[in-house]
Amino acid sequence: MKLFLSTIALILISGCSVVGQDNVDTAPYNLLESDKSLNIEVRNYESMVLVSTSMSRDGEDNAFRTLFNYIGGENEGSTEISMTAPVIMDSDKTREKGTEISMTAPVFMNENADTPSMSFVMPKDFTLKSTPKPTNPNVRVSELKDYKVATIQFSGTLSESNVEENTKVLRDWIVNSKYTAKGEPVKAGYNGPLTLPWLRRNEILIEVE
Repeated sequence: MKLFLSTIALILISGCSVVGQDNVDTAPYNLLESDKSLNIEVRNYESMVLVSTSMSRDGEDNAFRTLFNYIGGENEGSTEISMTAPVIMDSDKTREKGTEISMTAPVFMNENADTPSMSFVMPKDFTLKSTPKPTNPNVRVSELKDYKVATIQFSGTLSESNVEENTKVLRDWIVNSKYTAKGEPVKAGYNGPLTLPWLRRNEILIEVE
């Protein structure tokens, strides 16, 4: 039963629908440049507080579940904050709940780091200091400041072929621009698993200077 409920929760966490509509806020950024013909943007995220966990041990599904449990209350806190989307949790009344935190898109997946990781972005009113401390030692909190990235947006799934194709387009664009790549590609997903593939918003981000 718990597996069923957690699976439903993963579907509902994004407030997703088959038509791609959701109620999840997106991380704010400043748009520095745009190439609409290729769906490429250069952005600067002034500050993002991230909660992250490793994908190397259990893969994407379990990493997502670990982070979902964190924003669902597996943290040190006392003030309840309503989730953006409906969430079904297991019915274990003995577990002491911490702060429930709204989810912000996108979900970042960095597979090129020494330790592949998945990250959720905290809502914009959270600071590094005010973000509740995780009770799971596999979850860590960090802050990105002045994160300047070139991004490419595409639909479909985050399949290996889709990611490779769009990463190449983005890399070629950077080579011919005034920017220089200083980081490896990071995948970002904005929609839940029920969203029709052609209505999904996916992105590849490469840090630039």
